[in-house]
Amino acid sequence: MPGSAGERVNVTAKDNIIEISAFAQPPGQSGIGLVAPFDFALDRELWRWTPDDVSLYLTRLPYVPVPVTVEMAAALSDGDKVRRATRDVLAPEPLVVGYACASGSFVDGTAGEKRLQASMLDAGAPAAVTTSGALIRALEALEARRIAVVTPYVDTVTERLLGFLGEHGIDTVSSVGLGLLNHIWKVTYSEVVEAVRDVDRPDAEAVFISCTNVLTYDIIAPLERMLGKPVLAANQVTMWAALQSIGRNAVAADQWLVSATSRTAA
Repeated sequence: MPGSAGERVNVTAKDNIIEISAFAQPPGQSGIGLVAPFDFALDRELWRWTPDDVSLYLTRLPYVPVPVTVEMAAALSDGDKVRRATRDVLAPEPLVVGYACASGSFVDGTAGEKRLQASMLDAGAPAAVTTSGALIRALEALEARRIAVVTPYVDTVTERLLGFLGEHGIDTVSSVGLGLLNHIWKVTYSEVVEAVRDVDRPDAEAVFISCTNVLTYDIIAPLERMLGKPVLAANQVTMWAALQSIGRNAVAADQWLVSATSRTAA
């Protein structure tokens, strides 16, 4: 056993010798808290945008026994429930808390999105972002004012998104909704690619794929190469904004938003 400061511990693993300082401090780590809907199924996708020294602390909102409709989105945006979920995720001391739900953050328009941020800050979050607020920040960063929109939603929910965008001066040149009421996380890459191809227009400066329960990480860059324009996605903008708020870059190869806004290391 080591008996003095600075002495080292030798750990043998098969034929390799690993030397570990007896008094080394663990590596530094930052944290991001995330409040997700009860049916969120894509935790691993969020981690893919996350640097190795940043941890994600996820919690979920209470179950709502209704399909993916305006009613569900409104229930997920309940200020008291979001406030409680935020408090639940503060124990490991995240530097920012993100509300990871697109429909819940646009269903009540700009005023509703601002109330969600206020609920998280009131609960003690040191900083707060929402998926829909992050989308607006991303579009501003890319100077995109005319976009095409793909959603998995029924029309009534998609219309709420278009109204939210309009409040921020964003013109939706075309949109398509897949009309799903449940199991959105089961949408395949091929279905998303087909929808993006169908919805794109020459005058669209970017394409947005809504809903944090839609897988997108692997197809964003290929779609951008195909279309020659930025393709934004709900999980992407959420993680991008949360990481930007703590001075970090998202991890992604050749994704337009990430590449265009990455901070240069000092």
